[in-house]
Amino acid sequence: MSIDVLLSGFDPFAGAATNESWESVRRAAPLLEARGLSVGTVRLPVVFSRGADLLLEQVAARSPRLVIATGLAAGRRAITPERVAINVQDARIADNDGRSPIDAPCVDGGPVGYFSTLPIKAMVESARELDVPAAVSQSAGTYVCNDVFYRLCHALQADASEAGDRGVAVRGGFVHVPSADVVGAEDAARALVGMIEAALRSDQDLRITGGVES
Repeated sequence: MSIDVLLSGFDPFAGAATNESWESVRRAAPLLEARGLSVGTVRLPVVFSRGADLLLEQVAARSPRLVIATGLAAGRRAITPERVAINVQDARIADNDGRSPIDAPCVDGGPVGYFSTLPIKAMVESARELDVPAAVSQSAGTYVCNDVFYRLCHALQADASEAGDRGVAVRGGFVHVPSADVVGAEDAARALVGMIEAALRSDQDLRITGGVES
């Protein structure tokens, strides 16, 4: 049986006791269920390739309409839906298995990048309406978050190509949450709920700017 939404967050890493992405996801799920949506959640290891493998296993098992992976971006000042995933693994710090790939592809022979299939600007506006700071991000980095984002996009693109006109393609993408001292877990969960509702009702994104100067 298919579900409406599959959400993922991450294990703690780099010596932290918690990961704000998972704290936000586990609080958002019951709020979404209270709105009548069927929701699945999965907590991913902060490990190159293995984190993405687990997410894709859950996508295959649960057949969601929408997939939103989340991760922590501790230096940011807002919740940030990501625009682009790139085909690069380049670790500044080791993952939780001690691996530090340098200039490696997420998928051998894959495209340079993929755009999110989420209505990221509509999602940003939804979070702002809830008085939670939000902005479009132009880069998910080159760590495990981007690896999961790229692998998800790659898999969803393949599924859409196979489905053709016979079915509705699953949409998915990635959202970074900031540290809890910037946006608390309850507010981040509320913002995720608003973003997900915006994504479910929006076939087309808003025609408003989300760009930044270099």
